[in-house]
Amino acid sequence: MNLNQEEKAILAGEFGPVRKTAIEHQIKVGDFFGAEDFVPVSQAHIMADTESLGEAGVLWLESLAKNAGKDRTVRIPTITDPRGTDFNKAKQLGQTEVMLALEKRAIAAFIKMGISMTDTCINYQTIMAPVYGEHVAFGDTGVVIYSNSICGARSNFEGGPSALAAGLTGRTPRYGFHIEQHRQPTHRFLVRWTPESLNEWGALGGLIGRKSGNYWSVPVIEGIEGHPGSDSLKHFGAAMASFGSCALFHILGITPEAIHSHDLHYTHLAPIEINKADVMALQSSYRVSDEIDVVVFSAPQLSLFEMQSVAALCDGKKFKKPLLAVTSPQVKPDADRMGYTAMIEAAGGTVFAGMCFYQSYAREIAQANGWKRLATNSAKMVNILGGYGYTPILASMEDCVRAAETGRLA
Repeated sequence: MNLNQEEKAILAGEFGPVRKTAIEHQIKVGDFFGAEDFVPVSQAHIMADTESLGEAGVLWLESLAKNAGKDRTVRIPTITDPRGTDFNKAKQLGQTEVMLALEKRAIAAFIKMGISMTDTCINYQTIMAPVYGEHVAFGDTGVVIYSNSICGARSNFEGGPSALAAGLTGRTPRYGFHIEQHRQPTHRFLVRWTPESLNEWGALGGLIGRKSGNYWSVPVIEGIEGHPGSDSLKHFGAAMASFGSCALFHILGITPEAIHSHDLHYTHLAPIEINKADVMALQSSYRVSDEIDVVVFSAPQLSLFEMQSVAALCDGKKFKKPLLAVTSPQVKPDADRMGYTAMIEAAGGTVFAGMCFYQSYAREIAQANGWKRLATNSAKMVNILGGYGYTPILASMEDCVRAAETGRLA
């Protein structure tokens, strides 16, 4: 890679050993992907849940943070993805002291490095959404695809060590979606039906992701009517990233790089048609049981308006089965103040903040609580949870709340 004077100085250790370690890692990543140089980034977002980190990963974080000084602190705003627990309600989930102790150690290391513990996967709805053309180093798949597609920012999927390195150096290797030519469509989808509910948007995104097939695919979508809102596009993109590893999509006339169709080169691509039956078939494939053990709204974390919708559906109900609503630490105080948390919990539900269900020892939680059949309106979650031993069921928000009340889907 071509290094400028500052990057050469970092590599030589003039900015301290931690930044030297960080840029050495980034050069290896850049060499692997054929990056010619670095691009400055203005924000970083780190995925580093302790279930994935384990003891070895936390020890590595602690080694970087040890005796934290200027060279061990981040140089740009750097935030965190959801953590592995909500400490206020961890025992309710059946999480152990060992899990919590590891989590506390990771948090302490992050804080020493000057990282802001935002604990959210919806930073684009709550913290500081990136703007068009802004180069960032984000990790969470839902965050990256939303930031690239809806905001028009530029980011690859940054692994935890790479995002942390970007925070420490203020740059990332220039490859992939930082380069304009890689943002052009590779697949063309003609959608004959526009979803209405969040689970339908997720199912459509999952289907397009599945048909697109890999990280370098860039779907362009025609036929969407109206202008879907932030929550709809959040579920759409998160599912596309989960089912297909996609990091960027374009919707003609809606997303910023597709407002004018002549800005994209896609007419040479053969259109792939998708109709309502195709989307419903994907959703139905996750309806293997009407009996449920637990309802979970998570992945991505719920926005304030999603919390409002869940609360309205819970009002006056009494649940037979547990209902978990997972939101961000930024949304939770507003949900408390506006009465949404009280409405959900009066019905027998529980509101969690700052965590993500599938990053919170989901398998161990299932074993501790006897949960197997899990209903959710998140297509991203149903795609993931089968690997944790659950039988996931995709349904609308309304049907999920009703199932918590009756114990089964209608």
